Amino acid sequence: MPVSADGTAYDLSGPEDAPVVALIHGLGLTRQSTWSAVAPTLSREFRVLSYDLPGHGESALPACPPDLAALAGQLRGLMDELGMDRAALVGFSLGGMINRRLAMDAPERVSALAILNSPHERDPEAQARVESRARDTAAGGPAAIIDTNLARWFTDRFRHEHPDRLAQVRAVVLANDAKAYAAHRRVLAEGVTELIRPDPAITHPALVMTCECDSGSTPEMSHAIAREIPGAQTIIVPGLRHLGLIESPDAFTAPVAGFLRRSAGRAGGTRTP
Repeated sequence: MPVSADGTAYDLSGPEDAPVVALIHGLGLTRQSTWSAVAPTLSREFRVLSYDLPGHGESALPACPPDLAALAGQLRGLMDELGMDRAALVGFSLGGMINRRLAMDAPERVSALAILNSPHERDPEAQARVESRARDTAAGGPAAIIDTNLARWFTDRFRHEHPDRLAQVRAVVLANDAKAYAAHRRVLAEGVTELIRPDPAITHPALVMTCECDSGSTPEMSHAIAREIPGAQTIIVPGLRHLGLIESPDAFTAPVAGFLRRSAGRAGGTRTP
């Protein structure tokens, strides 16, 4: 398993001379648990980089409390170390906030954005509730809300028919360091305020996707994100909840691959010589 100088665990696959695609997972998950069914397909055409966020999976704990800029900086530093000048960024949930932050901070390093099941502007009361819940459950770590989250993340049918898959996700989430998990949960709750109506606007090719029944990253939020990125495409996957990407990866892989293919024809990510 390769590890960067700052302790970021990562995987690289696909042709070395192909356009680069970086995969960014969400809160409490890992590169393997999120992208294992997606990366093999993408790596047929792209140089695919997947990595673990600080304190997640096999990456080192964060040296200081993270914020969106620091999490975007983790990816930027990893790209620097690997000699990648640009990449198309595919981000899920918190990852879809990180990729937007990097597109705002270093637009020249980003060729395209796929923003999956990612939150956006909430009304003031909802924003206050989300931030309060993130603070109030911090002491209990991921175990405090795991059952509630699993019900919110997966459809009832999937939870009934695939208890083994549910157990795998549960184990991944519960393996997180409690303090690191709480810190990243606060970023997920609070960081959306940095991303609303950016000035200057994000102008990269963009695909925004979510699931019809995702209560935290709603279809309305995805449409709002897309309205703020000129020319962005929106896809709403019917029937699924927040972890539709894991429950039904084929619903995401084909549209994401098609989007990346079209974007690479215009401005693919590359490696530096």
